[in-house]
Amino acid sequence: MISDNELGEKPMTHQDSTAVLDSAHIGDIRGALGTIRRDDTGARHTWRERLKTLLAILGPGLIVMVGDNDAGAFSTYAQMGQNYGTTLLWTLALLVPVLYVNQEMVLRLGAVTGVGHARLILERFGKFWGAFSVIDLFLLNALTIVTEFIGISLGMEYLGVPRLLGVGISALCIIAAASTGSFRRFERFSLILVLGSLLLIPLFVLVHPPMHQVIHDLFRIAMPAHARLSDVMLLIIGIVGTTIAPWQLFFQQSYVIDKRITPRFIRYERLDLWLGIILVLIGAIAITACVAYAFAGKPEASHFIDAGQVAVGLAKYQGKWPGILFAIALIDASIIGAAAVSLSTAYAIGDVLALRHSLHRRPGEAKAFYAVYVALIAVAAALVLIPGMPLGLLTNAVQTLAGILLPSASVFLLLLCNDKAVLGPWVNSRATNLFTAAVVSVLLVLSVILTASVLFPDISENTILDILVAGGLIATLVALSHWVLRTYGNAQSDELMPDLLAVPESEKIVWRMPALHLLAPAAVSSSTRLWMGALRGYLVIAVVMVVIKVVHLALAG
Repeated sequence: MISDNELGEKPMTHQDSTAVLDSAHIGDIRGALGTIRRDDTGARHTWRERLKTLLAILGPGLIVMVGDNDAGAFSTYAQMGQNYGTTLLWTLALLVPVLYVNQEMVLRLGAVTGVGHARLILERFGKFWGAFSVIDLFLLNALTIVTEFIGISLGMEYLGVPRLLGVGISALCIIAAASTGSFRRFERFSLILVLGSLLLIPLFVLVHPPMHQVIHDLFRIAMPAHARLSDVMLLIIGIVGTTIAPWQLFFQQSYVIDKRITPRFIRYERLDLWLGIILVLIGAIAITACVAYAFAGKPEASHFIDAGQVAVGLAKYQGKWPGILFAIALIDASIIGAAAVSLSTAYAIGDVLALRHSLHRRPGEAKAFYAVYVALIAVAAALVLIPGMPLGLLTNAVQTLAGILLPSASVFLLLLCNDKAVLGPWVNSRATNLFTAAVVSVLLVLSVILTASVLFPDISENTILDILVAGGLIATLVALSHWVLRTYGNAQSDELMPDLLAVPESEKIVWRMPALHLLAPAAVSSSTRLWMGALRGYLVIAVVMVVIKVVHLALAG
């Protein structure tokens, strides 16, 4: 067995009365670009000290954001560019604050609590929601990983690599990267892939789409002319679902914990997140603009097929190198996406079952954790290699389930970030609550439209408009959620110091959630229970209907 000291940790003592579930999550921060000792609690006074600290912290935000620009994102942004040009680029600009607020909340939860997202849901909201979060995350992530290997397959085939060889080598690399027992090695592997995502910049330079048009459409809200509203709305929903996915919440919270980041370094992790968001925006704009410019006025315009055909079109109209760069960037994005999504699942299962779940441990020490990770990769790769597998249907199912689950994930994130027993002085501000409540209302409406569009492919524009109008009623309910959150927070505050939010910064940066068994039971008001019951009913009905539809299409095919 490997000792705690060999893992770079210190034995847990009475002073470590936090909720951390795996002792490997306590110790020195050993990032890809630097180390911060656990006893290094001094202030950073110079720019050099701050830069060294930032380099050591860099990783979670970059990896989760670049991993979000995965195979599904490549397809969605390419479809946007090929079918509608750069007209819908404004959707990306609008999603930037949503991305930051959502991911900032989970990084805060991870650093302060030391407990993963699924386990917090289980502890604070009961076994049903805990089991629901893990089971649905497992199923959704498994399908998402299949789409990543579809991207790998398309990119490899374009480069002339046989599908079996390309998919097989990629799967082995993804498994090997996480199985060394070294967190630092995995992070270095991931950051190399992050650098690989920058290949989209030379692609943009080679294709040179008109920059003034790109900037204009990025900040001007408009709808494509002569396009069906239903088609455009479904693509916008796809953009939202691609850019903000449930796995991101689970992954970043757990990865922050595994990296041993504490509240002292939250400011640096926020900067890491912003850098990741900038890379996501650059990549999404580059894909959309290059594809839009390459296919403008060509026969393939408005006839998107898949990312592989986009690479073919880029080579046909812009030269050999744009097609090669696009294919390599697609493979790079798919690999980092597959690794991150698989890890988010393994982390969640290990967290809920209180198993060892850390990249600091070798496979022999965390067998279940690594078994889940390897099994997800192996099964997804095998499915892509099966002749006749309905890959398009699987991709459609992924987008639909992600759309269904996203509102519930955002709701629980919001509730947890207002639980003073969990976050203490780190709970959300009123402005964050109002913004997130508005986002949840929009996500819920989009979720309903997405679910309806899959169940009823011929949905009309009038029906979509009716759903949007009905969304006004939903928004009213969500507006009441602010009151619910305040009620929930006030109930929790009875268990805590009344001046908790006014603690000095020196105390705030060392405040961590107590061990789970020491927390007072979550006080959930009757109105909150009613709200959660309605959400549960919607989720159950929507998931069952979608599963029935997918099975029907599979049998019919």
